[in-house]
Amino acid sequence: MILVDADVLGRRRTGDETYVTNLLRELPHVAPDLRFAAVTRRPELVPDGVEPIALDARSQELRMAWSFPRLLRRLRPQLAHFQHALPLGFRGRAVVTIHDLSFERDPSAMGRVDRATFRFVVPRAARGAEHVLTVSERTKRDLVDVYGLSPEKVTVTPNGVDPAFAAGADVPGRYLLFVGAIQQRKNPLAALDAAEAVGLPLVVVGPEKEGALARVLEARGAELRGYVEKDELAELYRGAAALVLPSRYEGFGLPVLEAMACGTPVVASDDEALREVAGDAAVYAADGQFAAAVREALARRDAMRAAGLARAALFSWRAAAEKTAAVYREVLAA
Repeated sequence: MILVDADVLGRRRTGDETYVTNLLRELPHVAPDLRFAAVTRRPELVPDGVEPIALDARSQELRMAWSFPRLLRRLRPQLAHFQHALPLGFRGRAVVTIHDLSFERDPSAMGRVDRATFRFVVPRAARGAEHVLTVSERTKRDLVDVYGLSPEKVTVTPNGVDPAFAAGADVPGRYLLFVGAIQQRKNPLAALDAAEAVGLPLVVVGPEKEGALARVLEARGAELRGYVEKDELAELYRGAAALVLPSRYEGFGLPVLEAMACGTPVVASDDEALREVAGDAAVYAADGQFAAAVREALARRDAMRAAGLARAALFSWRAAAEKTAAVYREVLAA
């Protein structure tokens, strides 16, 4: 049995939940020779072909320190796949996915307590696992540079596009869209500045990580939608004049890929990971230049729509699952 930690299912953990959901959906198709199980608080959300294993927990800390280790000792999986951290005391073969090292590279990425926790558990997982998966070459370089991992220990499995995100009718959008957690690292005020400069409203989708910043956005007229289900998010992409993502650091930038798949022009910060995802299909800008970049994207809407659709077609969850299954087999054969 290959056991996947799927605790993020149903917890509105944005990119992490999207990753686990789509990986579980594809793995039984690309690796019918392997048996998969998923440990989660929401077994009804586990896709067909994967055995759901329910595990309740009062907190993530208690789960990783007590209930999950006990379950693992009972199940004794051939291999376990975790997100970010290993359960305490786990001695089996493990693969861990580390999506980004924002907490190492950018002190504003999270609060002091969370940052200290991540700086303890993530390097421990990276060094303790048999193999590390990540979603971009940028994060692989960070893992090698910051934690001293061997490049051969890290495999890049880029995210794909959920089937919900597809192009609709090509009609001019009525607003700019920002998708991501409301926190300083994501730089939503730069998106709002650009929206005000070009005379369009800004719609913000994502959890409020920093309440004071959210209140500033609201006071200046941004429409905060919070978390929305993916079908509604796809409609918001399709109705937007452009996605604006001025993030100061990304491990991948899933909203960029989703927007392109919906035929929406993308304006993004000149970030390594965002360039890795969007290539020449986005307009890039530095702080203070996003309004000009939005005007360029709107002026080139047809060309950018076509380029984005072509670029998004290069990414698939089937390919991510195939690379992941290949790593599983490599670890099992070692």
